[in-house]
Amino acid sequence: MTHPPVVHSLREHIREHIVEGIVSGRWKPGERIVERRIATELQVSQTPVREALRELETLRLIESAPNKGVRVRNLSAADLEEIYPVRAGLEQIAAELAVQRLAEDCSALEPHVAALYEADRRADGEAQVRHTVGFHRELVRAAGNSVLLHTWEGLGIEVFTALSIRWLGTRQQSYAEEHDTLVEAFKRRDPEIGALVKAHVLGCAPHP
Repeated sequence: MTHPPVVHSLREHIREHIVEGIVSGRWKPGERIVERRIATELQVSQTPVREALRELETLRLIESAPNKGVRVRNLSAADLEEIYPVRAGLEQIAAELAVQRLAEDCSALEPHVAALYEADRRADGEAQVRHTVGFHRELVRAAGNSVLLHTWEGLGIEVFTALSIRWLGTRQQSYAEEHDTLVEAFKRRDPEIGALVKAHVLGCAPHP
């Protein structure tokens, strides 16, 4: 009974390796990703590599075509923008479900806000992405709905946030202040918290 989790974690490791390669610019838009080369590099068989690539195709990060292999998709601002209304709707629901819990205890969100103030001060784009996504993940987790969290995770938000910044130069002036404002809204049980979170997410979207 221990075998499936091992396979799952291996696929996750391979997927993270490929995603990091795309985000870092190792593989550029339109560039081919060779399954066999990744398998050799990571010293694994081609089967989990193929499974990881299939997952990334579902996320629309890569595309495959007969006789052409797998390539990094040429994502436009419009492609990246499509995820935000879906994400905003999910996070609106999450905020409304989580408001009572977060009103009593925001300790899961506050370290990310503190880290964002430091990241803003240093203009550290990587930390801004990491802690922005961390903040929103904790917000969704606080809703206590596993289906909602699974669906949110399936959007690949960390990847798309990083790509929006890397490929489109999408940046906010202050990541920390916006998130601090949301923490305060949760603490006072703002009846409009769902709408506030939705507007916040939509405001982060890239514009074609």
